[in-house]
Amino acid sequence: MTNPIATSGVNHLVLTVTDVARSIEWYKDLLGFQVAVDLGERKIMSNGNVLLAIGPPPDPAKMIPNDRFDENRVGLDHLSFNVSSHDELEKAIQLFDEYGVSHGEIKDLGPGLGIYVLAFRDPDNVQLELTAPYSS
Repeated sequence: MTNPIATSGVNHLVLTVTDVARSIEWYKDLLGFQVAVDLGERKIMSNGNVLLAIGPPPDPAKMIPNDRFDENRVGLDHLSFNVSSHDELEKAIQLFDEYGVSHGEIKDLGPGLGIYVLAFRDPDNVQLELTAPYSS
C-alpha cells in the first residue's frame, strides 16, 4: 500500500437541518457558536475551534417529508465536541435542563480512553456529545 493521506483533524462539519433559524439559535445558545459567514440559506458558524455549516437540504426536491436524523442509517452516527473538564459537563447538564434539552448521564469511558462523555440531541435529532478528559 502507498503512504496514507496525512490528516490533522477535522476542518469543518456541515449539517442539513429542517429549520435553519431554529438550529442557528440552538447552536448559539447552547454551544456558543456564532455566525461567521452568511451564504444566504446556508450559514457558517464558528466557536473559535470548529467550523459548523448549517443549511437546508442541497436538493429540496429530494427531501424526505418529516425526516429526522437517525444514526442507524449509513453515514453520520454522532458528533462530539471537546470541553475542558468534568465540571463543564456538569454545567452543561444544568443548561440542558434549563432549555429542556434531552440528555443522557455523564459516562466514564474508562482509563484506556481517559474521557467522560455526555450525549444529547439537537432539534433535528442529531446525536451530539460533549467529551471531557480525565483531570491531569
